[in-house]
Amino acid sequence: MTAAGGNGGDGGDGGAGAMGGAGGAGGAATTQAVNGRTVTFGGDGGAGGAGGTGAMGGAGGAGGSADGNGDLVPLTGGNGGPGGRGGDGVGGGLGGHGGTGGAGGRGGWLIGDGGTGGAGGAGGLGGTGSTGGFGGLGGDGGTGGANRNVTATMGQGGAGGDGGTGGGGGDGGDGGNGGAGGAGGLIGHSGGSGLGGTGGGGGTGGSGGLGGAGGIGGNGPAAAGNTGATGTSGADGNGGQAG
Repeated sequence: MTAAGGNGGDGGDGGAGAMGGAGGAGGAATTQAVNGRTVTFGGDGGAGGAGGTGAMGGAGGAGGSADGNGDLVPLTGGNGGPGGRGGDGVGGGLGGHGGTGGAGGRGGWLIGDGGTGGAGGAGGLGGTGSTGGFGGLGGDGGTGGANRNVTATMGQGGAGGDGGTGGGGGDGGDGGNGGAGGAGGLIGHSGGSGLGGTGGGGGTGGSGGLGGAGGIGGNGPAAAGNTGATGTSGADGNGGQAG
């Protein structure tokens, strides 16, 4: 049987100029063990809502933790919800930033895996001659249980929004940074970090946005675990055409 925490609800989209709503957090897992084989999960976080005109997207909800002593039952943390997309700029308005991805839930004792961090939301497009929004940060992965677990890979940063055309040319937004790797358990492996988001392309005459930095690998546990690799940085955006 499966005893899972409930999933968090999605955040609502923002109206004109309003930020998107945050996703709800996932519920914690129950800790039932039937013949040592029950698989339990923390609930997944809800998605962040999209931002209204020029506004930031909502943050993704955190994954539910799988707390408690499951012994040899894998109590798995819930996944973080994705961040919402930033709203597009209107006229000469700036693009909204992408929402941050939710953090993964903590894995339970003894062999539970941490949940995966949610992806950052994409930045909104810049209005005419204005800068596009930055991509949201990827959520951090959840920490694993104390023994033989592998924490999950992090969400990657959202892509930066493209700059608008005209004027001196809008600059592309920067890509979001990848989330950090979750720490390993006592003898587990730490999670790999998320990828950096790609910078947005420049509008006419504008420069491309910078790629986001890769997330930092999680710390290896004290006994014999491996430290997670650092994520790859996102590519820089392409420059716009000469005005």
